[in-house]
Amino acid sequence: MEPGKKTMIAQPLPPPPMFIVEDDDHFRETFIDVMALKGVSVSGARSGDEAIRALKRSRPALIIMDIQLPDVHGFELCRRVKSLDGYQDTPVIFVSACAQYEDAAGRAEGFQAGASQFLSKPVAVERLCSEIDRVLAGRRPS
Repeated sequence: MEPGKKTMIAQPLPPPPMFIVEDDDHFRETFIDVMALKGVSVSGARSGDEAIRALKRSRPALIIMDIQLPDVHGFELCRRVKSLDGYQDTPVIFVSACAQYEDAAGRAEGFQAGASQFLSKPVAVERLCSEIDRVLAGRRPS
């Protein structure tokens, strides 16, 4: 190294922000708290309408979405989100306690709506974090 020249040390990038749409307050708040401990900024909504309003003001890297919401089915909400400007490639991970979505046939419509992954509730935080990492890694350029 030449005298007087400073070496730049690459700093790790902060984790990308996320969004969760979940009407179960406990699940949503626990997820937000756990991700905050990992240094990840997460905002959330209880309903589809609340989510659409919030997503028009933010740009998360990934969305966790319950399928059974009080005002809209998760598949329909996913289609709406994907139609928003800039969200076509934003990954969506569905979470559901409904047994109907535990097999491939039950999940087909969700994948057609734009889902990247399905997880069944209850889901361990470690499993959810692992799937988030996997889905986000799939988006990164080689």
